Amino acid sequence: MLSAAQMDSRMDAHFAFEMHDDVEGVLTTFSDDVEHDIVGWPTGPVHGPSAARGFYEALFADLADGRVECLRRLHGDRFLVDDSMWHGRAVGRPFGLEGRGRPLSFRLLHVVEFTDSGAIKRENVWIDLAAIQAQLA
Repeated sequence: MLSAAQMDSRMDAHFAFEMHDDVEGVLTTFSDDVEHDIVGWPTGPVHGPSAARGFYEALFADLADGRVECLRRLHGDRFLVDDSMWHGRAVGRPFGLEGRGRPLSFRLLHVVEFTDSGAIKRENVWIDLAAIQAQLA
C-alpha cells in the first residue's frame, strides 16, 4: 500500500515537470496503461502516455510560468484528490481564448489513482473554465 507521503511525492514530481514544460518528464509519471482524462477536453479520455502527449504539448504552448498551489489533499487506498490553484500566464490560446501574455489563475481538481509501484494509473482533472473565461474574455 502506498503511503500518503509517497502519493504526494509522485504528484509533486508530476507538477514539477509541468512547471518546467517537460512533456517527457510528465509522461514518466504515468503507468503504461494510464487513463488520462481532462474533463471537457475534445479528445475525451485517452489511454497510454503517448496518447496524453498532445494535451501537454498544447498546454505548454498556451500557458507559461505555471505553478500549482495545493489547497487540500485527501488520500485513500492508492488514490488522492488534489484541490489546487494554478497561477501563471496565458501566452497562447488556452481553451480557445486569447491569452496575450496576461496573468491567469484558476482552480483545478485532480482525482489520481496509483499503481502499487507509485505510477499514475488514472488522472482525472476538472478545470474552472468559468474563472479562465472571466479573466481572458
